[in-house]
Amino acid sequence: MRLKLFVLLFFGSITFMFSQQFSYKPLNPAFGGDTFNYNWLLSSATAQNGLTAPRAKSVQQSELEQFGERLNEQVLSQISRALLAQQVQAVGDFNEEGTFTFGTLNVEVFESDEGLVINILDTSNGEQTQVIVPNP
Repeated sequence: MRLKLFVLLFFGSITFMFSQQFSYKPLNPAFGGDTFNYNWLLSSATAQNGLTAPRAKSVQQSELEQFGERLNEQVLSQISRALLAQQVQAVGDFNEEGTFTFGTLNVEVFESDEGLVINILDTSNGEQTQVIVPNP
């Protein structure tokens, strides 16, 4: 019994002698910390960040490569406009109702109460969309 009392008093007195009052002050200014810690927190986070943003494609290319790419885009755009104009002339001006096929695309045109309805179905993958041109 005496031994238990001695051990209890011994450990009780040690904790009393080494105890102190804890106080917490946050570092992050968003949670009430000092605003001067902002730059330190930002630089610390930046130093730990292993990810880097990819550079823009235009930054990686020389001016000659950029010019060649722009020229290529313009030529392809003119070719696609010419092909589209030929297709539209073959179909007409969408005044007549019907179903038209352009490669894997099926285009259905008809008039409804809402206006001119154009249904487009891609037969290769089953995707479809609908365009409604309202009546004036």
